[in-house]
Amino acid sequence: MELTLDRLIINNFKNITQADIHFTPKINCLVGPNGAGKTNVLDAIYFLSFTKSYFNIADSQAVQFEKDFFSLRGIYHRLGSTEEIQIIYQKDHKTVKRNQKKYKKLSQHIGLIPCVIITPEDSKLIVGSGEERRKFLDIIISQADPQYIANLTKYRKILQQRNSLIKKFASERYVDQELLELWDERLYQPANYIYTQRKNFIDKFKPILQKYYSLIANGDEEVDLEYKSLLNKQSFDQLLKQNLQRDLALQYTYAGIHRDDIEFKLNDQPIKKFGSQGQQKSFLLALKFAQHDFIKYKLKVKPLLLLDDIFDKLDPQRVERLVHLVADSQFGQIFITHTNHERLVQILSKIDTNYKIFSVKNGQIAENHQ
Repeated sequence: MELTLDRLIINNFKNITQADIHFTPKINCLVGPNGAGKTNVLDAIYFLSFTKSYFNIADSQAVQFEKDFFSLRGIYHRLGSTEEIQIIYQKDHKTVKRNQKKYKKLSQHIGLIPCVIITPEDSKLIVGSGEERRKFLDIIISQADPQYIANLTKYRKILQQRNSLIKKFASERYVDQELLELWDERLYQPANYIYTQRKNFIDKFKPILQKYYSLIANGDEEVDLEYKSLLNKQSFDQLLKQNLQRDLALQYTYAGIHRDDIEFKLNDQPIKKFGSQGQQKSFLLALKFAQHDFIKYKLKVKPLLLLDDIFDKLDPQRVERLVHLVADSQFGQIFITHTNHERLVQILSKIDTNYKIFSVKNGQIAENHQ
């Protein structure tokens, strides 16, 4: 189950011109003021796992100002062997290599270096649109099931074609039924695969989420997830036929798995409306720890855990409980960002585990020798 990032080499990535960092297998802390580059180190680690930034920015925006490329290199220890992952982006071209060998498809890399990140941005999972929650579902399932990515890609491509066709029919005021049925039939298989995998995932994920929420919140509140999909009530082909007139009016495909959502619940009420800030934060942490558990179980390897500024606005007791929780043997290598060096040392000194602290200032990273 062993996976560690032993060394990270960064060039021209965001505000980091050059860095060569050697990590410890357990807890690694990046300490410094806001805007120093702590989150950029975590994003570089995430990038090496998913071949893109966590923060929904274009690759070109990750290149340091006035530079024309960035490169990231990670040396990992994975299940007894060494893995080297390298990403180079230059002039709208991205190359991803595993042990010097270039991937034919970037999707082949997903799941090799599993990773879970928790950041203040994650609040949009609760308060944001259904798209955010679908993305959350897709990222977890994709790491554990290569067929899921293939079906998702296929579904999106066919849906795009169907939308173009619907637009054409709407402008011409004529529907070629045979042609439409041909595209509809192509959608059935990937749509049903994705729906089934999402449904199965939610069923398995619920008890893990409930376990972590009670550990973090330390109370008797009940949390739950409800998978909201139009496919819960009828088949996909019925949905498409039933919504054809609406599709023509809207000029895109209204119904389908691209409209799925998850409702997060606390004591049987939507947490979005009825959860306090503290309850929502605890729920998000439980969600991400459960994600870590699920991937660990599926891939038989402990994902890297990236905790970005998650101790902000938490009382000292809850921070200590969280650090004790992640320092436990069920979690693997951990990366933490924080602004308060003294507070962090105080907490870590009470835990019997290896840790390193790195100072981050203006994109410069230096190890603190205790």
